[in-house]
Amino acid sequence: MKPNVLILRAPGTNCDYETAYAFELAGATTERIHVNRLLEDPSIIDRFQIMCFPGGFSYGDDVAAGRVLASKIRLRLFDAVSRFKDADKLVLGICNGFQILIKSGILVADDEIGAPATLTWNDSGVYVDRWAHLEVKSDKCVFLRGVDKMYLPIAHAEGKFMGRDAAVLDALEAQGRLALRYAAGNNPNGAVRDVAGVCDETGRVFGLMPHPERHLDKTQRPDWTRYQNEPDFATKVGDGFAIFKNAVEYFA
Repeated sequence: MKPNVLILRAPGTNCDYETAYAFELAGATTERIHVNRLLEDPSIIDRFQIMCFPGGFSYGDDVAAGRVLASKIRLRLFDAVSRFKDADKLVLGICNGFQILIKSGILVADDEIGAPATLTWNDSGVYVDRWAHLEVKSDKCVFLRGVDKMYLPIAHAEGKFMGRDAAVLDALEAQGRLALRYAAGNNPNGAVRDVAGVCDETGRVFGLMPHPERHLDKTQRPDWTRYQNEPDFATKVGDGFAIFKNAVEYFA
């Protein structure tokens, strides 16, 4: 089966074309759809098997990164997205998309107190744009199957993951949901427990701050020339490709 992917965009989204290309390269078909179309007719999402919230600056990151679009989803699309998630389908949020999934409650559900986790300003207080080494710390997440380590670019100002308290983080960790971590010495934002990506309780909803769509080809890596003489270099792909390939193969 060739899955259909909905790439949800809004004013300020700027990674939708690259993300669509990544899914198409992995064997899916894609459609970029503005959130206003979904607000008019939420049933549109029923045509798709994968929904992706790409990176960028949705609604200019007014109030906070991802907050405006997250509020629209929480107030008007929460039931539709929840049904999509519950239908054994996949949801991916990249950078701003991760912020949207967190702040809408789609990824980590609110409890009686409120939001258990959030993404906030980097410890540096500034926008950070560089590459980071990552490690997979759980086998729960569908998007990370067969992956141990990754090297991906990051570009964000509000990427610090934190839980309300240690008990929340302990519970998420025990459930295998703190799936992707920054390797030692690579935490670019001060994220608690070095968290770079989180999945839901099913492993089918995943949000991450790094940009896998920016490392699909081996030569996108800034130090690729150091490895060009290795025997398997000709067949290598960029580390980010596995995330999209795993999503497509889930429906094979």
